[in-house]
Amino acid sequence: MSGDKAFDEKHKPSDAAFEKAVGRSAAAWRKLRQYLDANYKFSPELFYDSKSAVWFIRYRKSGKTLCTLIPEKNAFTVLVVLGKKEVDRAEALADQLSSPARTLLKTTEQLHDGRWLWIKVKQVKQVKDIQVLMTAKRKPKPVAGS
Repeated sequence: MSGDKAFDEKHKPSDAAFEKAVGRSAAAWRKLRQYLDANYKFSPELFYDSKSAVWFIRYRKSGKTLCTLIPEKNAFTVLVVLGKKEVDRAEALADQLSSPARTLLKTTEQLHDGRWLWIKVKQVKQVKDIQVLMTAKRKPKPVAGS
């Protein structure tokens, strides 16, 4: 988080620091992280954006990004980029999404590199929307030992 000494460029934040940063949304943060770790063989990478002075977590494997988690005060944003085929799969699953998530999926412009969905998460119940979108992006495969 910008302005937080624990989140300056020289200090990689711990899991506990991220949870503290997202405050009231920590339970949703934990639930989503646990889901991603248990169902996808994507490594969470810490990444620092010097322009916005923010650390975030990007789930990435073989040059492909599953999603990005960006902490905020009492919330976090999840960036999910869907290619054309992934948008088609997500639209087929739209009845499993909450009304705000369906609207976001429907109204976000399709760019040459995909549809960039910026989803602000404040409550645990919103994690289900992210899980559905992850399924459209890549089928979950429980990771051994999770």
